[in-house]
Amino acid sequence: MTAVLSALLPGVLAVVGCAALVRRVDLFSSLVGGAKEGINVSLGILPTLVILFAAIYMLRASGALDMLCDLLSPVAAAVGIPAECLPLALIRPFSGSGALALGADIIRSAGADSLVGHTAAVMLGSTETTFYVIAVYFGGAGVTKSRHALPAALVADAVGFCAAAMFCRLFFG
Repeated sequence: MTAVLSALLPGVLAVVGCAALVRRVDLFSSLVGGAKEGINVSLGILPTLVILFAAIYMLRASGALDMLCDLLSPVAAAVGIPAECLPLALIRPFSGSGALALGADIIRSAGADSLVGHTAAVMLGSTETTFYVIAVYFGGAGVTKSRHALPAALVADAVGFCAAAMFCRLFFG
């Protein structure tokens, strides 16, 4: 099985190369063109990412995140989200790396086999970095009006957080 998996990527590349030969496509020029397009997309979304990361850092450094957690803790408790996981639920829609760092801190302090640790891990795996995804993909595609995408994605994140807490209590609590 390992040999098959090891040969999978070279096999896919060989099939793509053969298809390019059959169709008489200049594979190297196509790869270079794709790389140039990728660099242009990256440069286009870079300002959005810089602003997003700066806003997240300011939110954490100013203490606003802690105040928001204190304000929302009764609501989180009512839906079953552990208070220790609330900062994770607030940061995750903005930053995957920030949420991962918070998740690691939660797991380190609460323990990997604790209900809080399990809940943090499931929250990380079942939700998305909504604002980052919308900024990157919509910015890269040139979409200026997201209409219902943001509210729908935030509702999906909220459902993911609540479901993570519920299922962790069910299976590990």
